[in-house]
Amino acid sequence: MATHNRTGRWGEDIALTYLEKKAYRILERNWHAGHKELDIIALDGNTLVIVEVKTRSGDDYEEPWQAVTSIKIKRIVQAANLYIRQKAIDAEVRFDIVSVVMRPDGQAEIDHIEDAFTAPLS
Repeated sequence: MATHNRTGRWGEDIALTYLEKKAYRILERNWHAGHKELDIIALDGNTLVIVEVKTRSGDDYEEPWQAVTSIKIKRIVQAANLYIRQKAIDAEVRFDIVSVVMRPDGQAEIDHIEDAFTAPLS
């Protein structure tokens, strides 16, 4: 497995544990449908939460959440719409970003942005 894949997997593991500690109920991890993918799908109370996880192995670059571009947002929303239709979900939906940065001491710094973006109208 490539280093960036291991780093991404590590970040998703950290994010998953973090969300579970916050009492989120995890429904799916790495859900795929064709080329569409969602990192984590969870319930926060009665709200369906689509979580995009961004991981970096250091803070030499942009903040991880800054990598969630408008193009990425459109893809996430399209995938979420497909998931909701397939599972016939009738719930409020929220899009969160969890940024995970690996510090030199091996510890993770987590930044959870709730309601990070809304679905574009077009």
